[in-house]
Order: sequence, then structure tokens, then C-alpha cells
Amino acid sequence: MASRDFDCIVIGAGIQGSFTAYHLAKSSRKTLLLEQFVLPHSRGSSHGQTRIIRKAYEQDFYTQMMEECYQLWAQLEKEASVKLYRRTGLLVMGPENGRDFLLFKNTLLKNKVPTVTLEPSEFSQHIPHVNRNPGDGAIVDTTAGVLYADRALKAVQGVFHRLGGVIKDGEKVIDIQIGPVVSVTTASGVYKAKSLVITAGPWANRLLSHTNLQLPLQVVKINVCYWREKIPGTYSVAKRFPCFIQTECEEGKHHIYGLPSNEYPGLMKVCYHMGSETDPDERDRQTDRWDIDILSRYIARCFPGLVPIPAVVESCMYTVTPDHHFVLDRHPSHSNIVIGAGFSGHGFKFGPIVGKLLCELVLGQVPSYNLSPFKIRRFLSQPKSAL
Repeated sequence: MASRDFDCIVIGAGIQGSFTAYHLAKSSRKTLLLEQFVLPHSRGSSHGQTRIIRKAYEQDFYTQMMEECYQLWAQLEKEASVKLYRRTGLLVMGPENGRDFLLFKNTLLKNKVPTVTLEPSEFSQHIPHVNRNPGDGAIVDTTAGVLYADRALKAVQGVFHRLGGVIKDGEKVIDIQIGPVVSVTTASGVYKAKSLVITAGPWANRLLSHTNLQLPLQVVKINVCYWREKIPGTYSVAKRFPCFIQTECEEGKHHIYGLPSNEYPGLMKVCYHMGSETDPDERDRQTDRWDIDILSRYIARCFPGLVPIPAVVESCMYTVTPDHHFVLDRHPSHSNIVIGAGFSGHGFKFGPIVGKLLCELVLGQVPSYNLSPFKIRRFLSQPKSAL
């Protein structure tokens, strides 16, 4: 019978947990990656064919982390011999003097990210078939593009396995016993390790309850919508149509984002960056469509080449913190438990760097980046916190 003793156990084989396990294996740590569902699956937050990768952010610290992230994604491409990224650029649109648009623009310029600013007079020449809102500015992060998400998850898990890592799927954790050696119980038995990493997405608080910790995390279901092109190819990656983010707009208070038609031929992915609260185990009972109504109105007004009724609607879950920033920290009472949580719908692209940082926390190394924006202590005044 194979050994059930490890240097580290990682619970949750989404992109963050898989990259954490990968970095631990690269550091010669005997690592177990546990997943409650049979892989691959579509129940969490890391499935689906595509994500946007970008340096365009409202905060400097994300833009700066993405610099190395691109290098780590390229490294995984080489190690797995698979293409994971396609450069398309990212068009950021929003009121010229609006808070969010200015934050995006200023962060891009301050960090010297290669950009193109589109003046209103030249917008339609460069971005056809889009009705820009009057008064909107437009700037393109030319380094941005599309990440092939399912392919990326399979690639990092494959390299982890090749490095000697152990993946056990279909094993839901039913108990965690804390101490200098952590014991993790599933229906298949008990696994032990000196360190534990919890990267369980929407199920994070259920696992943390075994450690007497609750974080202010809200789980929401996102309707991932694909919209048919009236003329196939109008918004396609082959025609060099970019990914986009629309900041403040009249339809809703959250961003709208989109990716060129690619994964489903003739369908463009356009989504609203928020959803309705849900129970992760009862996700399919959540049938709210208010976000789809917002998108339909926006598309009818701004994307005349799309049919404003979604052709395909899929589901994903965000686990959202109050400030929409991640949790990357050690457990406040148990330093051998490390937590990666609350990726708030924008964490996938950071997988390689999140994994590196969580690995550094496990190994007791000085983190490569300032983790103060991601510390648990920022929630101390939050009523939901049980600290």
C-alpha cells in the first residue's frame, strides 16, 4: 500500500492548488493534491476553455505580479509542450474621467505596460462593429490575450505528476486534525503531512471550519454567456478582435468583459463580473438571470454585430472577498496551514504566481511579493470573521 505520509497536502485541485502543488514538487517536497470531484470537472471556478490574461489592473501590485506571471506561463508551455496563451490585446473602455477607467489607464502608464490609446476619431477604424459610449475613453493593453484554461489546468497537473507528485481525485475531505503533523481524512483514509494548503475555492470556509476559522467569503454563481455573431467572424480572434473590459456603464455597476469568438466558432463570450449568492453544492438551483438582462441591453446598444440573446449559458462560481482582493496567508493560529482563497473572479491568470507564493509560505521563505494586501488580518473588523 502506498505511503499516506507527505511533506505537504494541498486540498483543492483548481488552478491555484495545482500550481501550489507544482511549485512544492519543484522544491523536492513530497506533495499530495486532493480533489473532491473526479477530474476534470466543471463544478468549481477553474473550468472552461478560456480566461483573459492582462496587465491592465486598477492596482499596481497586480500589474507588477503579472510581469513574472507571463514568464511562468511561458515556462509551463515549454514544460508541457502545449500552447496556453494567445495574444489579442485587451481594450479597456469607460468614461474618460471615471474613477475605474482612470485607475486602469494610470496603472498601465505608470508601470510602462505597452499600450495604445485610441482617440474617439480613430476608434471605429481600429475597433469595428462596436458602438463606443459617448464620453468613453479607450486604451489597449497590447500584452494581453486569451489563456486556454482547461488546457492550462491539465498541463500544470501533468507536470506536477511527472515531478513525482500524487493526485487523488474523487476524495472529499471530511475531517482535518490540526497539530505539528496535520491529519486529513477522506472516505478513502487518513493522510498526514507537516504542512497543509487549503485552496478549495467556494468550499474554503467549509474546510476552514475544521480549523476554527471563518473568512468573510461570498460565493456567487456567474452566468457565462456566449452570443452569436450575426455574420460569423465579425468579432473573431482570427480577425484580431481584442478581449475587452467595459468599466462604468449605464446598464450595471460592475464591469462587463468579453473575449473574441474562438472556443465556440461564431460565438463571442461576454459576461457580467458579478452574480447571485449561491450554495456551491446547490449551484444549479440558482437560476437568477438579472445579469443576462444587463448583458442583453449592453450588447444591443454596443455590439450591433451580435444577437442580443445568449446562444449558450454556462456556469462558474466566484468566491468573493469584501475588497475583491485575494487571501494569501498562513492560518492565524496554525503556521503550518496556508490558505489561498477569495480569488473574486479574477485569479486564474495569477495561478503560477499564487502557487509560488503559497509554496514560499509553506517553506518559510520570504515571499517574492509584498503580501500585505492579501493578509487575513484586514478582515478583523468584519462581522463575518470568527477571528
